[in-house]
Amino acid sequence: MSNSKIRKAALAVVLGGAFACGATAVFAAGVPVNARVPSKDVKLDATLGRAATPDEIKAWNIDVRPDFQGLPPGQGSVAQGTKLWEAKCASCHGDFADSNAVFPPIVGAYQATKQDIKTGRVAKLADINDGATTIEKLSTVSTLFDYIHRAMPWNMPDSLTWDETYALVAYLLNLANVVPSNFVLTRDNVQQVQDMLPNRNGMIWNHGMWPGKEIGNGGIPDTHNTDCMKNCAPAPKITSFIPEYALNNNGNLADQYRQWGPIRGMETESKEEQEKKAKEKAAAANSPGAKVVALLKEKGCIACHSLGDNKLVGPGYKEVAAKYGGKKDMVAELTTRIIKGGSGVWGSIPMPPQSISEDDAKMIAQWIVDGAKQ
Repeated sequence: MSNSKIRKAALAVVLGGAFACGATAVFAAGVPVNARVPSKDVKLDATLGRAATPDEIKAWNIDVRPDFQGLPPGQGSVAQGTKLWEAKCASCHGDFADSNAVFPPIVGAYQATKQDIKTGRVAKLADINDGATTIEKLSTVSTLFDYIHRAMPWNMPDSLTWDETYALVAYLLNLANVVPSNFVLTRDNVQQVQDMLPNRNGMIWNHGMWPGKEIGNGGIPDTHNTDCMKNCAPAPKITSFIPEYALNNNGNLADQYRQWGPIRGMETESKEEQEKKAKEKAAAANSPGAKVVALLKEKGCIACHSLGDNKLVGPGYKEVAAKYGGKKDMVAELTTRIIKGGSGVWGSIPMPPQSISEDDAKMIAQWIVDGAKQ
């Protein structure tokens, strides 16, 4: 059973049976569940919520294990992956997964040698002074499937179909010289590809972190710590922290987080700046600018563009407004660029096409031309 299935099964027990048993135990002890409800009307089999439907479980159960449990049937060619990569991935990772402008190179200049594929160990990793790309260190193809499908593209995670994911994995493996350019990756041949992965033997398996009994040592823990009940070591104390004057050097981190996932940026603005921003927000609640800023956050635009003039992946909106401010004839052009994407104006990193209506794109374009006021 995969980790996600275990979590869902545990949650079902806690939310279902535990609450039902809890109600039974409390009532049996002579304590009514609700004083306003007559004891004869209390249902001892009451549960919280309802059972998840098969479709709901299917939507959550998307993890792919190293033994390929969880990987559904599908297929994708290197040629299909090339087109998908250029449309959805190249803006951050480069046309050939070699860019380090935004993230570390995935493939870079690495080309798997016959010896690497034969031994399952990338020879150059032995040189600690030589940097390694993601594909060189990769030990399981399932990692590519799982991460790409659940987390990519950056601005639209969990939007790729499984066939598209197959195609993108095939494209990356072709760039690394693991599979030929005419290769079609399928559920039937994925284990063969795993058996050719250049660093497949570079993973330590004999530990309890792998899910299930089929992988690793069967779940035996690596440590045997026990809860300390007496004579415990003193709790650690934080003795140093980034000084307040330096916290906001790169803009407020809380304004730069992605809209998905559990990670949230901390507030790095001073209390004075936060109070000032709160007052400005209250004063501008009904302004056209406030509506646009809310739209930018909803669409995930601030993952790549700050609201100020500092560059993230792309230029900040204040910087764009400085270039196009007052040029009313640029509204139509900017609207098109927002919808269709573009490159070359602000550097080598292209902006991918956006899933946005023409009216919303035009509202953003007009806001930029008007000075990107917040």
